[in-house]
Amino acid sequence: MRSIWNSAWSLLALANLFWAGNIVLARGLAGRVPPVTLAYLRWTGAFLVAIGFAWPLLRRDLPVILRHWKMMLLLSATGIASYNTMSYIGLTSTSALNALLLQSATPLVIIVWAYLLFREVPSLRQAAGVLLSLCGVAAIAAHGSLQVLAHLQLNRGDLWVIGGLAIYGIYCVMLRRRPKVHPLSFLVAAMGIGSCMMLPFMLMELAAGATIHGGATSWLGIAYTAVMPSLVAYLLFNRGVELIGAGPAGQSMHLMPLFGSILAVIFLHENLQRFHLLGIAMIAAGILLASFRREQSSVQRNVIAPTRSSS
Repeated sequence: MRSIWNSAWSLLALANLFWAGNIVLARGLAGRVPPVTLAYLRWTGAFLVAIGFAWPLLRRDLPVILRHWKMMLLLSATGIASYNTMSYIGLTSTSALNALLLQSATPLVIIVWAYLLFREVPSLRQAAGVLLSLCGVAAIAAHGSLQVLAHLQLNRGDLWVIGGLAIYGIYCVMLRRRPKVHPLSFLVAAMGIGSCMMLPFMLMELAAGATIHGGATSWLGIAYTAVMPSLVAYLLFNRGVELIGAGPAGQSMHLMPLFGSILAVIFLHENLQRFHLLGIAMIAAGILLASFRREQSSVQRNVIAPTRSSS
C-alpha cells in the first residue's frame, strides 16, 4: 500500500476510474435522483463515513484549518460544492459520453488558471502532451470519424458541465495553497464545509417538489457516489497533486473518457472497436509526453513544494 500511496500515476488512475464510474452512474440516476440532492447526499454521506476514523487527525489539525478559513471556503466551494452540483445538473440533459469528453478540457483549464493566477507558462512538451491526449479523446468520441466529430453539438447540459470544469480548475490550481495538514483532515473538512454550502440549495430543490425515485437501486447509487468518487477518489487525487503538481495531475483527467469507454463495454455491452484502441494509445502517449520528468516545467516545480503535507 505504501508503494501505491507514493506512486502518483497509480493514485491518479484509480481516482479517474472512480470518477468515470460516477459520471456513468449519475447519468443513469438522472430523473430518479434530483441533481442538487444527489450532490448533497454524496458529500454528506462521504463526510459521515470519514469523520469517525478521521476525527483524531482532524482534531489535531483543526487550529491550522481555522487559521486558513478563507482558503478552506474557496477550495470547498470550487472543488466540492459548485463543480459536482453543476456536473449533476448538466447530466440531466446531456449524455454521459458528452460529459466524459468534456472532462478532457480540464488540463487546458488548469493551464489557463495557472497562468492567470500565478503567471506560470507550461513547457512545450506539456502543451504537446495535452494536445495529443485531446486528439485521442476526440477519436473515441467521434468513433474514428471526422464526420461524427463535426456534428457533435453542445447543449444546455454541456454548458453546465463546462461551467463546473472551469470552477474545478481553480480548485486544482489553488490546492498548492491549502493548509499544511494531513490530506484526510483537509478532505473531511472540505467535505463538511461543502455540504453546508449545498444544504440551502438542496432544500430549495425539495421544496420545489423534487423527490427520489427508484427505490433501493437509487440509494445504492447514492452510496457509491458517497464513497468511491468522493472520499476515496479525492483523497487519491489530492495526494497525486501533492506528489507531481497540478499540471500533470490535471493531465490525468484524460483517463476519464478512456475508463468511461471501458465501463460502457463491460456494463452496457458495447463493442470495443479499433477507434477505441487508437484513442487509448493517443491518450496514453499524451500523458507520458506531458509528464516526462527530465523536462519538468516550472509549473510542476512550483506546485509540488507548497502542497506537501506537514504530517
